[in-house]
Amino acid sequence: MDRTPLVNRDEWLTARKALLIKEKELTQARDALARQRRALPMVRIDKDYYFDTERGQESLAALFKGRSQLIVIHFMFGEDWDEGCPSCSFWADHYSGIDVHLAARDTSLICVSNAPLERLLAYRDRMGWRLDWVSAAGTDFSADFGVTFMDRQPGPMGGYNYTDQVPSEELPGVSVISRLANGTLAHSYSTYARGLDSLNTAYQLLDLTPKGRDEDALPFSMAWVCRRDQYRKDTG
Repeated sequence: MDRTPLVNRDEWLTARKALLIKEKELTQARDALARQRRALPMVRIDKDYYFDTERGQESLAALFKGRSQLIVIHFMFGEDWDEGCPSCSFWADHYSGIDVHLAARDTSLICVSNAPLERLLAYRDRMGWRLDWVSAAGTDFSADFGVTFMDRQPGPMGGYNYTDQVPSEELPGVSVISRLANGTLAHSYSTYARGLDSLNTAYQLLDLTPKGRDEDALPFSMAWVCRRDQYRKDTG
């Protein structure tokens, strides 16, 4: 059933201009929030983290590749999993290839998961991504940044998304780490759950359409999402 009425162009233009006022208010609020985000205090990272990479074992500092900012994509891929999370794979489709643009703004991007490196790289090749993906297997990195919860314990971040809740042992997130002028590494920001929505271009595009994400009748919001090579051909 169609959800909206058909009107003439003048009526549509009146309604569109009214909505534009709300959109501008949201843009201004988003800009203000971004300023507050940039002003957050930072936490010194004192622990030494080392990762398995295509270049051999590297420290957290090496992942910056000489830049002052590092965006970490916490991709759900457990140590004993055969495949990456379908939802994280949906998000990863939007990160592939953007590293060159981020580099122009003194920022590096890295995907970090707990699965062994060879399994991550094989999955990356299967998905056709161009991502720098490293393994945190055997380290505390994912637990310390609030996305891995062994035995469903809250861990050092006090549960997922700044709550006492632990819905799963592996969960998604994004963290930002800065390298200060003296070489100190500092954790400036992390976001989880619905905080990741704005990083998914497909969702932002669907939000422009009359149907939107069209998820209300599903058993859970992302029940429709498949890995990019697992959709039925008639949906591609």
